[in-house]
Amino acid sequence: MSIKKIIFVLFLAFISASIFGQKDSVNVKDLKIKGDIKIEKGGVYDALAPSKAAFYSAIFPGMGQVYNKKYWKAPIVWAAMGTSIYFYLDNNKEYHRYRTAYKLRKNNLVDEFTVNGVEILSLETLERAQEQLSENRDMSLLTTVILYVLQIVEASVNAHLLQFNTDDDLSFKPTFINDPTYFEAPKVGLTIKYNF
Repeated sequence: MSIKKIIFVLFLAFISASIFGQKDSVNVKDLKIKGDIKIEKGGVYDALAPSKAAFYSAIFPGMGQVYNKKYWKAPIVWAAMGTSIYFYLDNNKEYHRYRTAYKLRKNNLVDEFTVNGVEILSLETLERAQEQLSENRDMSLLTTVILYVLQIVEASVNAHLLQFNTDDDLSFKPTFINDPTYFEAPKVGLTIKYNF
């Protein structure tokens, strides 16, 4: 994968992370009913919570998930990032190993793939191995960057969605509607239930 493609993908990822759908102007209030009196518990929407979660995730991957109190997601983020970083480092080490052997062979010197004057790997094989390892290294780096950006976006979206009321007052439930004129086959419908 060429460096231009990697830069283009990174550019798109950072541009898409900065696009916002709409400005929030919602005040969230919890209502408790005691007899005939409604008591409002003041809870204003915290617009900075998604920003804080994204900031913490950008500083240290997984900390935005911890900030959102989704502790089980942090080890997943660490494992994903650690795996891609491990493969990047391993491919980079192998690339330099084959690159050194290729340079030594081109200068008619003994490399690690020559044993007792016999070449175990040909010059073309060393060259192809370098190309493959370079591609694998670049793909591992791209994967690491994408995972880094995704965990920031996930923490921000999760912090945003945690502030919304998700009780059972609004729900979708499939139901059977009985048609009094046609008894043999019940009709399937959708009921939307909501309360104010």
